[in-house]
Amino acid sequence: MRAAAIQMATGPSVDSNLIEVERLIKEAAEMGANLVVLPENFAFMGNKDQDQLGIAESPGDGPLQAFLSSTADRLGIWLVGGTIPLRATVPDRVRSASLVFDSSGQQVARYDKMHLFDVSLPGSQERYHESATLDPGDQLAVVETPLGRMGVAVCYDLRFPELFRQMQDHGVELLAIPSAFTALTGKAHWEVLVRARAIENLAYVIAAAQGGYHLNGRETHGHSMIVDPWGAILAQVPRGTGAICCPLDGGFQQSVRRSFPVLDHRRLKCSLAVDT
Repeated sequence: MRAAAIQMATGPSVDSNLIEVERLIKEAAEMGANLVVLPENFAFMGNKDQDQLGIAESPGDGPLQAFLSSTADRLGIWLVGGTIPLRATVPDRVRSASLVFDSSGQQVARYDKMHLFDVSLPGSQERYHESATLDPGDQLAVVETPLGRMGVAVCYDLRFPELFRQMQDHGVELLAIPSAFTALTGKAHWEVLVRARAIENLAYVIAAAQGGYHLNGRETHGHSMIVDPWGAILAQVPRGTGAICCPLDGGFQQSVRRSFPVLDHRRLKCSLAVDT
């Protein structure tokens, strides 16, 4: 079974973005991909975060969800739809939702981005305040796929290993991580974090990223990659637009987990020794 990651530099035109991402998904399918992961905000990146409110959809109804469903069905692939804005119950907020569709176009999982990027980047004028627009999720997403049991996380979630440990309690074997790391944070931390999540969970990671210059002036790091359970990078898109695809070897993963059973060695319930 083969997995693919898509990389692009999304702009403010939904129609143009969908044309581009459809081309890339078809390219991945022609490489033999059974599962394709799209980057965060694949369909829209406006001039400001609040622009997402204008294209937000109700769960189960809207052109972006219809596009993902029909594309998965037409190409016969499993599709992790990056993220799209879905309406939240909180006024003037949306959920950054990553929807998973099976090869018949049925939605089988939804993950709402849990950790929001509210930061000032050191040594830079860049400021981000996602919580001004996004309402955080509070539920894990783990789903059975033809490639194994898959957990879904989004971008900033990479910095919170406890999220992935929670997924391990549900037996995850691969991780889909749609992302849009900044150029600055990506250069410093992207590869380290992606490989660390693969190594510590002995899991395959399919990390699909935004990569390049955007019309709103933002620059994203790119370097979408597929990493094996030993931390080796199997495929990568350094910059710009592209698709990568490679097989996931379940036998190799099982062998690593048997010979190096780190997941069985966890001691999470430790008491604190206090001197009296």
